[in-house]
Amino acid sequence: MKIIANYDHSTLGNGQKTVEMPNDADPRAFDLAGVSRIDLHFPKFTDGRAYSQAFLLRRRLGFQGEIRATGDVLIDQLVQMQRSGFDAAVLRAGVDPSAAQRQFERFSAFYQGDAVTPAPLFARGPA
Repeated sequence: MKIIANYDHSTLGNGQKTVEMPNDADPRAFDLAGVSRIDLHFPKFTDGRAYSQAFLLRRRLGFQGEIRATGDVLIDQLVQMQRSGFDAAVLRAGVDPSAAQRQFERFSAFYQGDAVTPAPLFARGPA
């Protein structure tokens, strides 16, 4: 997962088609043809609707572009964000990106399947 410091985030897509999707929107209602990045917003860390949107985009709609988490993003949410289908996360102001990256080193594998790796651990075969 790509970790982006708050001061490095831009809502501009650098020539790419970007969609900022409200957290109460149904992703199925959007025309995603040609879209390369979707920004999903967490208005506060207790609002998890963007997790469902990311999973729906990745697994059911087959979106292959970047899904970026914005808003009130905390480092303890990053692993679950990645498992839900997010590719990148913009940390809220004041959060150290190096501390956020260490969060991924704490978990080497998961038993359950997820949006990125649908098969459970036992079905993946030897590592």
